[in-house]
Amino acid sequence: MTQLSVKHLLGIKDLNEQDIKLIFETADNFKTIINRPIKKVPSLRDITVANLFFENSTRTRVSFELAQKRLSADIVNFSSSSSSVSKGETLIDTVKNILSMKVDMVVMRHPSPGACVFLAKHIDATIINAGDGTHEHPTQALLDAYSIKETLGEVTGKKVVIVGDILHSRVALSNIYCLQKLGAEVMVCGPSTLIPKYIEQLGVKVEHNLRKALEWCDVANMLRIQMERQDIKYFPSLREYSMQYGLTLPMLEGIGKDITIMHPGPINRGVEITSEVADSDYSIILNQVENGVAIRMACMFLLASNQNS
Repeated sequence: MTQLSVKHLLGIKDLNEQDIKLIFETADNFKTIINRPIKKVPSLRDITVANLFFENSTRTRVSFELAQKRLSADIVNFSSSSSSVSKGETLIDTVKNILSMKVDMVVMRHPSPGACVFLAKHIDATIINAGDGTHEHPTQALLDAYSIKETLGEVTGKKVVIVGDILHSRVALSNIYCLQKLGAEVMVCGPSTLIPKYIEQLGVKVEHNLRKALEWCDVANMLRIQMERQDIKYFPSLREYSMQYGLTLPMLEGIGKDITIMHPGPINRGVEITSEVADSDYSIILNQVENGVAIRMACMFLLASNQNS
């Protein structure tokens, strides 16, 4: 298979196993390129990409921009706080105005679940979902699974626990879909108030004790508490959460086996993970950041190839 089965990257749910493997193989090639002295390739030289971020983002936006520059694309950056959206312009009007500037691809982050799907039905450009509300964040899940494969040799058969605020996390949902399609076992761990009611229907295990989850897993993906999405109190205090679900080095060393520690960022040091763990040999957090650029290059390159075919 040499091309993706989808025109847009709206969510992992739409991809099949062959799509994911093709993205990984393409990312392998781009990873060698971004480690060369000359890091640019002309792959997207005639493509214009609009980055539409209706929500704050640092790492994802910078990672996409860097990937676009490495591929020699032309870039239009847009943030809602400094745009006509703050004056009441609708999403579709905003995008139509940007498309009238002859944009080929749109990378969008939006607070509303399904915003990217809505957009894909109304405009011609290729859409990449950079996170829509609490729904999906496909490129993050791809880079997470790619990082696991790189570290452990394969994803199939591995046991991965996702710890923290599962209820408000688009990363958790995309990770569950991606890991299961690649043959991994998935568990979620956190306080019962932060675990969605019907999550077991997705075929994941649920554990409320962090130590038990760590004894079970090969990989622990630590999520931050998303205070900005919480309209009610889900636990008494951050200190109490940290005492129950914060990962410390003594706890990790007490398990007696090697566990790979991941985090999609931004890290709340001292809440879900201590600095000692984040900076330890257990952690592949910086590898995830590097792999994010290669994965996003692969996704944009393959989607642009589909446009031309």
